[in-house]
Amino acid sequence: MYEVEIKVPAPVDDVRQRLREADAEPVDAGRQRDVYYDAPHRDFAETDEALRLRHESPLRDGIGSAVEGETTTAVTYKGPLLDDASKTREEHETGVSDGDEAGAVLAGLGFTPAATVVKHREFWTLDGFTVTLDAVEDVGEFVEVEREVNEEAAIDTTREDATRVLDRLGLDAADGVRTSYLGLLLSGNERDE
Repeated sequence: MYEVEIKVPAPVDDVRQRLREADAEPVDAGRQRDVYYDAPHRDFAETDEALRLRHESPLRDGIGSAVEGETTTAVTYKGPLLDDASKTREEHETGVSDGDEAGAVLAGLGFTPAATVVKHREFWTLDGFTVTLDAVEDVGEFVEVEREVNEEAAIDTTREDATRVLDRLGLDAADGVRTSYLGLLLSGNERDE
């Protein structure tokens, strides 16, 4: 499975209005707390990989609303970026029944928490893509346009289609950011020190 994604910085309130004007469908909203791990056997920063536990709680009315409902947890592996024009990478994710126990399993294997990224997210669908409005604590506001594809041969066409969705929303793929939220958070913290 490949996740084809283009992420650009943008004010979420403005893009939310454009999504409504484009008759996009709101799908969901949630608060995510992503705990990223360092591996004992290789340096993920060097290999451009990531391992995380995502703890997600639904939000009632979008970004900034009170949390309600059950928290779910998933473990995700992200492979290295595959191209220079987007954030496309191999990705594998599965739910876990107990987030604390999953963290204990990782700790028992020598994985150590590296950083935590917290974001409020709204999910919309437009032209067969998921459009995500992100407010990321200590990082900023972003819009992601993404779709999963099964075959590597579909990546280029899907990336071109994602660019057209960004155009519809008044955004420019050339403003795309390939750095993960984790990378942006860590680089911001390094500047602050």
